[in-house]
Amino acid sequence: MLAKVLLILLGTSVILPSRIEGPHVESEKAPSASDGDVYDPKSQAPEEKPSSEEIKPTATDTQDRLGKMPTATFILDSLFNNYDYKLRPGIGEKPTVVTVEISVNTLGPISILDMEYSIDITFCQTWYDERLRYDGSFESFVLNGNMVSQLWVPDTFFRNSKRTHEHSMTMPNQMVRIHKDGKVLYTIRMTIDVGCSLHMLKFPMDSHSCPLSFSSFSYPENEIIYKWDNFTLEINGNNSWKLFQFDFIGVTNTTETIATIAGDFVVLTLFFNVSRRFGFVAFQNYVPSSVTTMISWISFWIKRDSAPARTSLGITSVLTMTTLGTFSRKNFPRVSYVTALDFYIAICFVFCFCALMEFAVLNFLTYNRANPRGSPKLRHPRARARDFNRPRVRAIKHPDAFVCDIEDSEDSDEEEGPSCPARQSIKPCRAPRPGGCCRWCRKYLCVVPCCEGSMWQQGRLFIHIYRLDNYSRVIFPVTFFFFNVLYWLVCLNL
Repeated sequence: MLAKVLLILLGTSVILPSRIEGPHVESEKAPSASDGDVYDPKSQAPEEKPSSEEIKPTATDTQDRLGKMPTATFILDSLFNNYDYKLRPGIGEKPTVVTVEISVNTLGPISILDMEYSIDITFCQTWYDERLRYDGSFESFVLNGNMVSQLWVPDTFFRNSKRTHEHSMTMPNQMVRIHKDGKVLYTIRMTIDVGCSLHMLKFPMDSHSCPLSFSSFSYPENEIIYKWDNFTLEINGNNSWKLFQFDFIGVTNTTETIATIAGDFVVLTLFFNVSRRFGFVAFQNYVPSSVTTMISWISFWIKRDSAPARTSLGITSVLTMTTLGTFSRKNFPRVSYVTALDFYIAICFVFCFCALMEFAVLNFLTYNRANPRGSPKLRHPRARARDFNRPRVRAIKHPDAFVCDIEDSEDSDEEEGPSCPARQSIKPCRAPRPGGCCRWCRKYLCVVPCCEGSMWQQGRLFIHIYRLDNYSRVIFPVTFFFFNVLYWLVCLNL
């Protein structure tokens, strides 16, 4: 019984390994039977080697291909590989020469009150950098503003600028062009508010030269030298300039060296020459001032008895000239000197004031001087005619007073005044009266309505007080005319 059991176990152990081993051998042989149905990386690896060798060139093949078709990326990478943008070209050997060219896009407006002007320019600088030389078929590379930070550029600043704005829409308006011989062109667009000292002495016939000065901020003359590109200045779009009250005359340039604490710096200055347009100021200031002065002369044709009318006209003219003088200084810098316009308005003010004072003098001499203190009140000639029924009334002499009555006379130009017997004498104003005219009046003035004496008496010019309006009608216009002639000849020829 035991022997049978041992035989069964022995037979089972022999059969089982043969069954397990059979399928394993078939799985190994299966791929060899059908090689095309199963992907084997090892078997296909030799077939991929030729394709990988074709893609990856050798050093010799790379140089041959670059000689035929240069790659811009390879050239730029080789240029900036060992480039140090912190050091200027030719450091320690020679100064860097920077050539400048300016293109003016917009000029103006010019602010008189702030003494500054605005300018929109495209600023171009050119220099040579030997570290940027390359060989290839590309003549130059144009790089945008993002590459500027990787290059050395001059630290140019505008010496008389107040505010500077660099345009950055839609990208920073900067451009760098690198040539194969190492020439670098750097261009940037900016708007600058520049200070301009305006000399307003001849205002409004003034002309100005507004400077634009620039230099290096940190590199002295032995490091950087600026120079003009044969003084190239492009002026674009004259019709779009915002000069308004000015006309563009031309442009000049200077190159100078300024000594400072940090060293001697080369400074380039560009002068924009402008002249003021006269039309606007003429209609705003000169015409109103002249017309107001002429209006004040109307009082000379108004009777002296109309005191309210003449006084109102004179005061209105003076106040109008005061307002015009204040208005002309409204948008004007507070300079300490008198301009040509201020002088003209001041003279017009004097003419208006003199027209007002002429009536005051006439009224004082004709009415107050005719009635000395302590003398009887003058009576109207009509009342005297009714009382005495006589066309003329003679002067009455008292031992202590000299009284003149008023009479109507055709020879007095329908003017009223004291009638004295002294008018027939050679010295009409020397009649003795207490509190009478002063010594100067007695020498040069005639206070009687009909002075029959000669105008020149004993080398003195006698002025008829009662004809002061007649004199003013001629003297004021003639004097103002000669003043204008002299004024415009001086202002336009300076």
